Amino acid sequence: MDKLKELRIVDNFYQTSSFFPMPTILISTVSENGQTNLGAYSLCFPYYIAGKDYYAMILECRNSSNTAQNLLRTKKCALNFIPDKKKYFKEAVRLGFPGDTTEEKMKNCLFTLGDSTIGSDRPKIVLESFQVFECTWDDSLEDAHLDKAGNLEGYEPPYRNFNGITSKFGAHFILKIDKILMQEKYHNSIINGVNKNNFPPVPVDYGYRDSTNFWCSAFKRPFAEKIPDKNNGDAKSVAYAADRIDPDVKFTPEACAKLTKIPRVFLKAALTQMVNIAKEEGITLIDEKALEIINDKRRKEKKK
Repeated sequence: MDKLKELRIVDNFYQTSSFFPMPTILISTVSENGQTNLGAYSLCFPYYIAGKDYYAMILECRNSSNTAQNLLRTKKCALNFIPDKKKYFKEAVRLGFPGDTTEEKMKNCLFTLGDSTIGSDRPKIVLESFQVFECTWDDSLEDAHLDKAGNLEGYEPPYRNFNGITSKFGAHFILKIDKILMQEKYHNSIINGVNKNNFPPVPVDYGYRDSTNFWCSAFKRPFAEKIPDKNNGDAKSVAYAADRIDPDVKFTPEACAKLTKIPRVFLKAALTQMVNIAKEEGITLIDEKALEIINDKRRKEKKK
């Protein structure tokens, strides 16, 4: 422990007491006059990632910000992931400065705005983004629909624990992902295989800041590290699990042998999905040929 020294934890600890890598996102919302507002944020992370009926991000922000007030009022936003360019980061820093009205910050905005792909009542999206999440705030959680816009000097208790107004000056928003949009080059890379040459130029900014500067790291080509080639089971153990999924759908030994590389922790979920697809296709015995049909449908669903 001689090399590690304790640092006092204070408000905004991710900025003042640590170095913390984060995304660079411009969140677009609709202001009261109908104009799209862009706010720069980094405290926005995946929240619901599996096992629910929707996927979600969580945003942490000041409850008096234009973004928070617009979300409290309209519930709609878009998360615009801007690529690594110094001029873009400089503009993001400007857009993140607190206190400016939408009219002031958007007057000479560098970014190009395009219409939402979902509806005319939603905020515009940043066309320079390498990916965009169009989202809706789930205000049904923790009765957050009771929190209303308008208190710019701070909110009085009671406060929510994880969704809505969480403190006098803070707010959390659980944002349901309605649609993910991506530039064609990077869309194709996810579908056909990502490598270091078709990876988007993702910037990383750092939580630490002082009274003068924000800090950002330039993008460099990522390197890949192979996943250990561990055989997580044999055909018999796959067959044992498969026999317990559904009594009306069976797997042949040859099909089970092709599934031995599925990590054990994911095996039941993968087999259940295969069985569900088999029943949709009227398949009661999953052999090697049926497995090809099922996997082809799984790939098509992934593309969607």
